[in-house]
Amino acid sequence: MLEVRNLRRLMLDGVGFSVADGEIVAIVGNSGSGKTLLLRALADLDPNHGEVRCGDVVRDATAAPAWRRLVAYVASEPAWWCERIDQHFADAVAAAATAARLGIGKQAFARSVALTSTGERQRLALVRALELKPRVLLLDEPTSALDPASKGKIEEMLAHIAASGVAIVIVTHDADQAARVADRVLRLIDGRLIEQREPVQP
Repeated sequence: MLEVRNLRRLMLDGVGFSVADGEIVAIVGNSGSGKTLLLRALADLDPNHGEVRCGDVVRDATAAPAWRRLVAYVASEPAWWCERIDQHFADAVAAAATAARLGIGKQAFARSVALTSTGERQRLALVRALELKPRVLLLDEPTSALDPASKGKIEEMLAHIAASGVAIVIVTHDADQAARVADRVLRLIDGRLIEQREPVQP
């Protein structure tokens, strides 16, 4: 379980919420409302204040690399630091098997990062995060560059991941996606999260 209490930083005013094991929570809100800042704060990538814990593990008492393996963040435009795709994975064979479920052939792993499409890199970033075997996934617009078929594959995989007990927080501008994949929808307004009980609006 991910538990957040009184999280504060630029644009975030005492945010508090929890995500149970196996639950998918969508966070929606206007552009510029701080959704990405919230995910980065949860992953301890930017300075912030408040209590964040994953089960019995307290973020502020945990080394940052260990926390980010436990609580994995996937940016909407993920970074790649090596020349080839396969150089970003400890087990490229296993990663290729996971990527195949997202419509990416194993030949993509031998390619240069520069020769992969934005949509391929977006899907491969999720595969890269899953290799860490995290307990929590933080996903920032994970399907923004994808066609409907690829988007559907990602959503199917998220359901499978959640069924294995992983807690998932997904930021999305797609109201239909939030309604499809999430157990709960939270809206970020004026630095605070409010549970969305009526149908989600873009």
